[in-house]
Amino acid sequence: MNEHDEWNTAMTGVDPSTLDDQQLMKELENIHRTRHDTLLYASNDALRAHNGRMAELEGEYLRRNPRRPVAAGRTREGARERGRAPLGERS
Repeated sequence: MNEHDEWNTAMTGVDPSTLDDQQLMKELENIHRTRHDTLLYASNDALRAHNGRMAELEGEYLRRNPRRPVAAGRTREGARERGRAPLGERS
């Protein structure tokens, strides 16, 4: 396990459980938008904080939406289907 595997235990923002659904989605959109630059250019401390905050926000979203819709193409079976040619196009 390296230093990037450990999540920051200090709270780095508002407790996600106190956010309403719209605020939670806005926070999730923001953290996902900033993810790539944080990974590539931020300090190790900033990356740890980002990892922790993302986990908190995503965990809260999943807690609130345990039966969220899942697109068929985003499952293992869906991925296998994308890799198969239709019957008429197989060699």
